[in-house]
Amino acid sequence: MQAHGASANAVAGDKWLGSDKGPKPGEGPSREERENGFYDVLFLGTDDAGHTLRVGVKGDRDPGYGSTSKMITEAAVCVLQECADTAGGIWTPASAMGMRLTRRLQANAGLSFSVEPA
Repeated sequence: MQAHGASANAVAGDKWLGSDKGPKPGEGPSREERENGFYDVLFLGTDDAGHTLRVGVKGDRDPGYGSTSKMITEAAVCVLQECADTAGGIWTPASAMGMRLTRRLQANAGLSFSVEPA
């Protein structure tokens, strides 16, 4: 668990994007790059009992511009149309919307998910 905490602290402490060294307006990807971009990410996890899990996430657009906007839109529509039964409070997207959001992302936002034991 210490390695995970060290990684999280390193990421949280990285202020590069908030500094003057970050990208300037207009330095992002072109329209063609955004539309032709994609991502394929593999997450590996291990629980305290030593069980390992592999989770794949794929998206059909640039992750920073094309895919993120589709995910935000689907989350908003999911909250409005499918989550009226969720009690008030502070929720993460997974806790509030769960598989309802996953289904929307797969059907409408060009995402796919795979889960397999390692």
